[in-house]
Amino acid sequence: MKKEKAEVRPQRSYKDTVFRMLFREKENLLSLYNAVNKTAYTDINGLEIATLENAVYMNYKNDISFVMNFELMLYEHQSTVNPNMPLRHLIYVTKVLQGIIRNEDLYGSALVKIPTPKFVIFYNGMEEQPEQKTLKLSDAFEKKLETLELELVVTMYNINYGQNPELLNACQTLKEYAQYVSKVRENAEKMPFAEAVEAAVDECIRNGILADFLLKNRAEAIEMSIFEYDEEKHLRNEREYAYKKGRKEGKVEGIRIVAFILKCSGQGDSREEILQKLRESYSLSKEEAETYYFETENSMAQNP
Repeated sequence: MKKEKAEVRPQRSYKDTVFRMLFREKENLLSLYNAVNKTAYTDINGLEIATLENAVYMNYKNDISFVMNFELMLYEHQSTVNPNMPLRHLIYVTKVLQGIIRNEDLYGSALVKIPTPKFVIFYNGMEEQPEQKTLKLSDAFEKKLETLELELVVTMYNINYGQNPELLNACQTLKEYAQYVSKVRENAEKMPFAEAVEAAVDECIRNGILADFLLKNRAEAIEMSIFEYDEEKHLRNEREYAYKKGRKEGKVEGIRIVAFILKCSGQGDSREEILQKLRESYSLSKEEAETYYFETENSMAQNP
């Protein structure tokens, strides 16, 4: 019997990325900060890196954290849309702040000051997204309250080449990174991905796009780009599987609910009784129970 090859799941925590390598350099990072905040700082000594290099949370490593102008910036690069980023940022920012205030007395009478946190995602996946999007922690709250006692807001910028031209033009490294990714994807439409990456690297070097970086880090950049592609493909396949599984399970559940409604109707139960039983038996909201009931009722009327 042929032994099936075990699936290898990408472990991003143990791999660097082209984006992270580029903006590890303070000059590039300061340029990115200026582009996002529309500022013009020039002194890289005012920028203090705060990324926890050896810490892994929620199966990911924060890309870039730094303090600048009394602000704690948490930057993430994403090639897939993830609605859980506000929650992930909440977990990570507490770890970063623990490091920042480790020598402070939180039980003293003096107020401990902290840099103001700001959360940014740079998105360049293939799923269509607006140029700018806001994600909120409160979107995940199971119970909605009039007054929020905890909120965290993340701003997501679409940095695919052709999107957010003002932002890209304000940071040359970000613009060239977007051009590089665009060239890789263009090549991938007509050749195997590994060849597409190598061809993109050669072409970008010839055209002065990330040329110094790619000349210095050619092999590593190719390896990381292939890894990022494999990871993105894996996550996309996982989402597609989960979607299909949910659709299938939802369809089966719907059939069961319709059968339950027909059974109750056959027993002479009133509409109110059926709705109450639906909510109790299937943990449905009032609106969901009514939708199932009226859709079943209409279907029976049209197909007596």
